[in-house]
Amino acid sequence: MRKIALVTGGSRGAGRGIARGFGELGYTVYVTGRTLQSGAAKGWDGSILPGTVAETAAEVTAAGGQGIPAICDHADDGQVAALFQRIMDEQGRLDVLFNNATYIHSQLIEKKPFWEKDLDAVRIMDVGLRSAYVASWHAARIMVPQGSGIIGFGSSFGGSCYMHGPAYGAQKAGIDKLAHDMEHDLRGSGVVAVSIWMGPLVTERSLIAQKTNPEQYEDFIDSAENPEFTAHVVDGIDKSPRRDELSGQTLIAAEIARELGITDRGKERPSYREMLGSPGRRTRQRSTKRARGREPQWVTKRWQFAIRPQNKAWMA
Repeated sequence: MRKIALVTGGSRGAGRGIARGFGELGYTVYVTGRTLQSGAAKGWDGSILPGTVAETAAEVTAAGGQGIPAICDHADDGQVAALFQRIMDEQGRLDVLFNNATYIHSQLIEKKPFWEKDLDAVRIMDVGLRSAYVASWHAARIMVPQGSGIIGFGSSFGGSCYMHGPAYGAQKAGIDKLAHDMEHDLRGSGVVAVSIWMGPLVTERSLIAQKTNPEQYEDFIDSAENPEFTAHVVDGIDKSPRRDELSGQTLIAAEIARELGITDRGKERPSYREMLGSPGRRTRQRSTKRARGREPQWVTKRWQFAIRPQNKAWMA
């Protein structure tokens, strides 16, 4: 029986590759997005971006799974509720939710202070942070009764260092904290939540940038992760005997993949994220009180992040 996954924001970019990755593992994958016609979306520089949810779903099927396209605007709670009801009506269960849908403003990577960018850039807090909470709320109401499932969040080290401005950083830090606090509520239910720090990825945008600036992006592409790798990592966490221990943590994909014996095809060198350092963990401390059934004690470690000066340029 195929496992059922939902990948939000899968028309292109990370979501498209993550959906394909679950397809490689034989999953039935619901892929959400808003793009109906290829070329309707534009990149930061105005370039036409390929990709639709239907095309991604077809790639999932070609990879060995079953892809199901689902047009959904994650800013609309009604559409999101209808999506989860559809999954229940058609499948009767949900095994994986991967929260990837994120609003990308056209000025995201411009080297300007936040007040010189459009106020609209803050919409990443709506589709990106709030939307992940809403989708996870619906997913938990399916997964907890069935006693199994994993809720994943696509994040980056932008949550603990300056990258693309305060709205972007707050969104990444926020979804890391969603995973941490959801674990507290999900504990003992059979459902786990993790936030995954993905490295720089091989996507449509990065490949366009490589063609435009081949010398600047040669090393970037060589070290970047395939987005399918993230799906394999999430699947590995869900199958791991340590899944309960890993729940609630912010995990570097390259590091946890090594522990789980998962490799990124065609990538022999470590990712940038692996070289840059660890996200510092919010950890739980099991105490005698917890053993007696009382409230557990929690220890929150300070977030620590070491960025090597020579690696700062590509993040600006």
